Amino acid sequence: MTAKPILKMGNPLLRELAAPVDDPTTEEIRSLVEVMRLSMAEAGGVGLAAPQIGILLRVVIFSVPGDRLSQEDGGEGEGISETVLINPKIEILEEETALGWEGCLSVPGLRGLVPRFTKIQYSGQDLEGHLVQREAHGFHARVVQHEVDHLDGILYPERMTDLRNLVYETEMQAFMETYKVSD
Repeated sequence: MTAKPILKMGNPLLRELAAPVDDPTTEEIRSLVEVMRLSMAEAGGVGLAAPQIGILLRVVIFSVPGDRLSQEDGGEGEGISETVLINPKIEILEEETALGWEGCLSVPGLRGLVPRFTKIQYSGQDLEGHLVQREAHGFHARVVQHEVDHLDGILYPERMTDLRNLVYETEMQAFMETYKVSD
């Protein structure tokens, strides 16, 4: 198995609604998840949705290293081990939202300030068909919402409330020196 290229913003497949998976335990789904792992690792991401490699199925994978969780949320973070979610659903536990910087393998070279719910519960199935259900807050919740958006044909710039906060990564340092949240 080899990694697949990540589709970029503008590819029509990224605008499509992904189809539910009937049986998460099939060899086809196991193979898809392995290709997703390889593709995510090669691209250096923390999450990937199947549509990002051109497969319109409701499958996402993600993992968040503890140091990244600490960096994003402050304090100590244990990290989130690799999670496979098939047919994921999100329930909003608190209406509070927070702005946070996001990047995306399908929107390379850019970062945007995106509002996301701060506390959610997500559920889905794993590769054995077992229920996965967790509460998430902060960066963990942000990653899950970002990946599930891909299944609905949504890229993070569409969630942004102020496109003046869409920045090339190469300009982040200069931008942050003068950054101020716009009303």
